[in-house]
Amino acid sequence: MTTNDEVRAGRRIWTGVGEGAAAAGVALVVAVVGLFAFSAVQWPAFNSSNVTRALTTVGQVVSVALLVVSVLLIRRRLWPVVAKLLSWVGISSFVTVTLGMPLAATKLYLFGVSVDQEFRTQYLTRLTDSAALRDMNYVDLPPFYPAGWFWLGGRVGNVLGMDGWEVFKPYAIGLLAVAAAVALVLWMQLVRADMAVGAAAAVTAMTLAYASPEAYGAVLVVFVPPVLVLAWGALHRRTGGWGAVLGTGLFLGVAACFYTLYLAIAAFTVVLMGVVAAGAAVYAQRAAGRHGVGARAGSSVAVRQPAWRAAIAPLTKLMAIGGIAIVLALVVWTPYLLKMLSGAKLPSGSAFHYLPESGAQLAFPMLEFSLRGALCMVGVLWLVVRAGSSRRAQALGIGVVSIYLWTLLSMLATAAGTTLLSFRLEPVLLALLAAAGVFGFVEGATAIYQALNEPAPLRTAAAAIAVLGAVAFAQTIPTVLTHEIDTAYTDTDGNGERADQRKPSAVSYYRDIDAALLDRTGRPRDESVVLTADTTFLAFYPYWGFQALTSHYANPLSDFKARAATIADWSKLPNSPALVEALSKSPWRAPDAFLFRNDGDNYTLRLAEDVYPNDPNVKRYTVSFPKSLFTDPAFTATEFGPFTLITVRR
Repeated sequence: MTTNDEVRAGRRIWTGVGEGAAAAGVALVVAVVGLFAFSAVQWPAFNSSNVTRALTTVGQVVSVALLVVSVLLIRRRLWPVVAKLLSWVGISSFVTVTLGMPLAATKLYLFGVSVDQEFRTQYLTRLTDSAALRDMNYVDLPPFYPAGWFWLGGRVGNVLGMDGWEVFKPYAIGLLAVAAAVALVLWMQLVRADMAVGAAAAVTAMTLAYASPEAYGAVLVVFVPPVLVLAWGALHRRTGGWGAVLGTGLFLGVAACFYTLYLAIAAFTVVLMGVVAAGAAVYAQRAAGRHGVGARAGSSVAVRQPAWRAAIAPLTKLMAIGGIAIVLALVVWTPYLLKMLSGAKLPSGSAFHYLPESGAQLAFPMLEFSLRGALCMVGVLWLVVRAGSSRRAQALGIGVVSIYLWTLLSMLATAAGTTLLSFRLEPVLLALLAAAGVFGFVEGATAIYQALNEPAPLRTAAAAIAVLGAVAFAQTIPTVLTHEIDTAYTDTDGNGERADQRKPSAVSYYRDIDAALLDRTGRPRDESVVLTADTTFLAFYPYWGFQALTSHYANPLSDFKARAATIADWSKLPNSPALVEALSKSPWRAPDAFLFRNDGDNYTLRLAEDVYPNDPNVKRYTVSFPKSLFTDPAFTATEFGPFTLITVRR
């Protein structure tokens, strides 16, 4: 029989789903309108003028003002629908203006197409070209890196008729704006509405400052704090909470489709929560037994249940969460798992072979003398003080503890020749502490207010401090992202242009190379394999690559080392016919074209090898092919500036 509590819980879930959909729609409109307006004006480059920085600050102040008005309406219980609408518009416009305005004069996203952003652009280009789940680089391999974010971006690119590299920026900003608004709705289902706005805004600001370059991870970071509160709400209850179980499982499943590392830390935290909840339940059962509590209703004889049975409920919910997450994860992981189990060579990769200095020590942002440090310190104090009395503090505290445990495990893993990439979890730690900081500030200010006999000016002063701190931190975000923004202006885009109006790099020749390659092969781009060290070409055009940029982003099923050895062997062959024969006997699909750099009598490729545990973890080396190896009629060579394109006739 359905109880009133279950009915109310069901209604609350459907209300939350409806509001989440509405918030997503509002945020999408805000992002589209904002980005279109920014692109309609010819702005100066961010790295050569302060104009866009000034306009970013103005937009941030307006966004914060909308959030403040929404909080005032919520506290006064006026126009609740308007208050929610203002909060959605405020937080989504904050994301849009904070990232969109500094990047308004470039078509590239943060970090341009440099370093890690190159392989991400290549992945988005691949899945924009086709909706099939395929590896970003290697032909005939399923993807190893989760395709969720990139697949969605590819569909956006298809709808808008944009290339993958070009849709990257508007898609990344738009989806992050949507995620921030939906996360706000989730917060409102968990805590008091005015506190929800503050927590969501603080988490979003931290995410923009420290996680936004990894756009596919940032959309998860904004959800981690409220999802942990949701998960703890499910696991610590003996009965009910199945809506929270479903929500937690769905988040973990989406995380599995988007970013494996964030899935790992979220799952690790939820498992830790399950263990703590089970232990607490067993302890409570034993305590009840010692006091004679627990007799079966209507029985004259006290029947004590074994204490371990109290652990069944939280562990059952934990397994349910895992089951939901696994089912959803299989949407993107099934092709890779089937390939791995089909008798293919055992996977080998070096994705975890990276240990920068930040990964070799524990991060303590709460000890910094800064606005960020102050907020995190307030958060730590609140977590400690309220650990025994607040479910929110317990959930966020377990999240913080799990990150430090993961970091220690990552350091320990170095003894086994690998890491757990703990340095990438700092944005998650900051998000958790920011949320805790907001709760700590509100409760601390309230305690002081009450202790001083509730003088009205004190409440106004506390609100003023909060708003000033928010604006002060918000306007530093472009400064934190200065290098990433500058790179978006100095990199040459897929049109062969630099947004700072300076001379483009050799990338400007790519368009002519692409045209020649299409003409020579007579095939679509996704039917040709190209061997090149200039893998930015593959980020702009969806040709398959014979070799990835580095082993760290290569598919573990690709035989990266063996391919590198084969390339070196080809360069040492005695003559052109020998190279033609070697290509015909390649254990993998041989290149249909080579894109080299010219170097006197040689063509060169600048390749990379993993040298972990060194930092940097990549060593670049050059493989030189004598030009005499390409004199056979099967090869056709054409020069494009510093490049030589050689196509292979078969």
